[in-house]
Amino acid sequence: MAAGSCGNPPTRPRGPGHRRASRSPAGPDRYGLLECSARSPDPTPPGRRDFGADSGRTRPVPVPEGPPPGRGRNRALPRPPPARRTWPADPSGCAGTAHQGLEGQPAPDRPVQHRAAHRPGDRQRLAARRLPDGQPPEAFGRFEASRPNELWVGDALHGPKIAGHKAYLFAFVDDNSRAVVGHRWGGAEDSVRLAAALRPALASRGVPEGVYVDNGSPFVDSALLRACARLGIKLIHSTPGRPQGRGKIERFFRTVREQFLVEVDADKVADLATLNRLFTAWVEQVYHRRVHSETGQPPLERWLAGAPFPMPTPDQLREAFRWSELRRVTKTATVSLQNNTYNVDPSLVGRQVELIFDPFDLTDIEVRFQQRSFGIAVPHQITRHAHQKAKPETPAAEPAPASGIDYLRLIDTAWTKELGQRINYEVFLPGQAGPVEAVDLSEEP
Repeated sequence: MAAGSCGNPPTRPRGPGHRRASRSPAGPDRYGLLECSARSPDPTPPGRRDFGADSGRTRPVPVPEGPPPGRGRNRALPRPPPARRTWPADPSGCAGTAHQGLEGQPAPDRPVQHRAAHRPGDRQRLAARRLPDGQPPEAFGRFEASRPNELWVGDALHGPKIAGHKAYLFAFVDDNSRAVVGHRWGGAEDSVRLAAALRPALASRGVPEGVYVDNGSPFVDSALLRACARLGIKLIHSTPGRPQGRGKIERFFRTVREQFLVEVDADKVADLATLNRLFTAWVEQVYHRRVHSETGQPPLERWLAGAPFPMPTPDQLREAFRWSELRRVTKTATVSLQNNTYNVDPSLVGRQVELIFDPFDLTDIEVRFQQRSFGIAVPHQITRHAHQKAKPETPAAEPAPASGIDYLRLIDTAWTKELGQRINYEVFLPGQAGPVEAVDLSEEP
């Protein structure tokens, strides 16, 4: 091809004044109408060879035969169908495998991409996906404790209204057997109702190695922290915003809604004591005896297989569930708690002491300093007999309905009758011809 033609462009300049052929947006030489344009050749510099007599001139490119494969109006042009590729028979005779072709012949020995995630580009795009909160998706494995009483999972469920007040269920489920080790319906979601569910569970089911709970206010209260520390229980809180670890207790709450609460008639359940009695009967008679779909065993039977368990003594439970607060002794050898004042040992003046007490009885408080007991604090001034957080289990009774007796009307009638029995001074007025009969004011009109 002569120099300056529009074939394959050379890798270096072809001569003075040479310009590369312009290319259309549709591609190089798409329709065979592309021409090369060049400026007028400059005088040939010395030391360079001549590129020919036609150097720098414009010359048409020959048009190829047949319709070019293009776009637009050429899209409707017929194209020959692609030839179907057939593969030779497999010499090993392994027909019908995963690599089998359309005609019953096995495909060649090459990797088959079953999913888009197996492709490097698609895998990167899937990894770049984000959840609505902006975090990448994360896979979670299934976890189960290796033996009963290794881990208890606890949480609270909002239940129906009983006697006009909302009820809350605190429950603890054994992670290995799915047995309900502790439960209690209460009138509030606080640490007192939590202790009412956990303390009987520890007394009857033993002491677990760990308790897994969320970050709700009852589960982060100092009372629960002290109880677990006294009994040697490892208290574990879940990561905020990641409830996947509490799936077993949430699944149990779903069973409670679908099988127990649907049968509860709130109008016929008079109080929380009745609700707790019905729930205990359902747990022991139905839930603990039914085969669990995940373990393949009844929860109570699977839990009993790990017995015996370490049991706490009554004194240990009493000590664990007492509350504790720190106070500094004043110069008058007194401490204050919940607006109450107590006298302590004078040797503790200026010291920070620990007050151990029952939240429902603030008249009996033990004073400790550096893990040593300094006796019972003597009440000096008592204004509260229970802690502010220790709300009663049953709400305050509503005022009695009206008796239908008009008390003020009865008083008025008695007073009017008494006035009618006094002396009538009108009969003694001057100018009266005769006495005037007295009027009985006790008679109603």
